[in-house]
Amino acid sequence: MQITEQGTQLLARMVERVQSQTWPQHTLYVVATPIGNLGDFSLRGWQCLTICDVIAAEDTRSTRPLLDAWGVQTPLIAAHRHNEAQAAEQIVARLTQGERVALVSDAGAPAVSDPGGRIVRAVRAAGFQVVAIPGASAVITALMGSGVTSDENPAFVFAGFLPHKSMARKKWLQGWAQTPAPVVMFESPHRIQAAIKDMAELFPDRQITFARELTKRFEQVHTCELTQAVEWLEQDSYRQQGEFVLILHAAAQTEASQSLDAVTEQWLLALLEQVSARDAVKVAVKATGLPRDVIYDWVLAHKN
Repeated sequence: MQITEQGTQLLARMVERVQSQTWPQHTLYVVATPIGNLGDFSLRGWQCLTICDVIAAEDTRSTRPLLDAWGVQTPLIAAHRHNEAQAAEQIVARLTQGERVALVSDAGAPAVSDPGGRIVRAVRAAGFQVVAIPGASAVITALMGSGVTSDENPAFVFAGFLPHKSMARKKWLQGWAQTPAPVVMFESPHRIQAAIKDMAELFPDRQITFARELTKRFEQVHTCELTQAVEWLEQDSYRQQGEFVLILHAAAQTEASQSLDAVTEQWLLALLEQVSARDAVKVAVKATGLPRDVIYDWVLAHKN
């Protein structure tokens, strides 16, 4: 892609603005990195890795290509789940000396279903500042591409990686499935079939969304009934490759549970004579516990 002279000038101005921001010393910067596409790295994240004295990485070999692509020459140290306590001590010592330390994971947000939480807690407990630099997220990307939430019903649950063993996985799934919201989880390619078979056995009346290879060349987002999910996977061997974000859709509510009873309809009509439709919806949601979109649709149909 050819960048025009105007585009080059705009980019230069943006870089200058980012560089002019305040970057306090004695600070741990928790930096989100791309989940696949190197172009998703933010200018602020890039600048942060550039100005820091050292980068604590979950896997220095995985982080090196990102640094090379963006021309970052900051030295690396290891900070993974097996040395997290030791790394936390080392990072606190560096902060004491006035250094800026960046913390990154292999992809996405450190300390969110990735190592780093223990380091963040140790730094905060030692009295130093922690600044999060947001960026790409597999969870949010999958939700954006699937459309399973809405402004009326924005709730979702992130459950992390599924257990490896079938019995433990089924028990784990049954616990999370009680939540009346979509459940977002991670799974690896070599366990995807077994996990989907367990889900289909437990929740034959639900839908599942596959979000694989997000932000990469062969990205795919597909929603289907769980009863059809195993067949869909087996139709093409490529569908079983890559890292997966799975979204178990919430159980469909029965028509009765989504309806307003006669008494509720009466007082809601009376309420609409005194307050705005928006305020009436707020009161009704709080009073009945029914989904906001159900009450909102009813109010739209009856407010006049």
